[in-house]
Amino acid sequence: MSDDHVHPEGGPPAPRSHGHGWMMVACCIPMLVIAVLLVATGAASPGFLVVALGCTAMMALMMRGMDHGGRR
Repeated sequence: MSDDHVHPEGGPPAPRSHGHGWMMVACCIPMLVIAVLLVATGAASPGFLVVALGCTAMMALMMRGMDHGGRR
């Protein structure tokens, strides 16, 4: 079996694009907008914003931690 991400010399895997993590965090923006709208209309408590922001922060930390060993 061959691995497409390994250098021909057998070195470490090639680093992947850095934009994927930010794209995943950007997917949280609609959730944040909806949370703000729900709080603004009174349909949800302000604590809902804390949960939405915590979810975004957790996603950012997870994507930051997944560097696949390509860089330090």
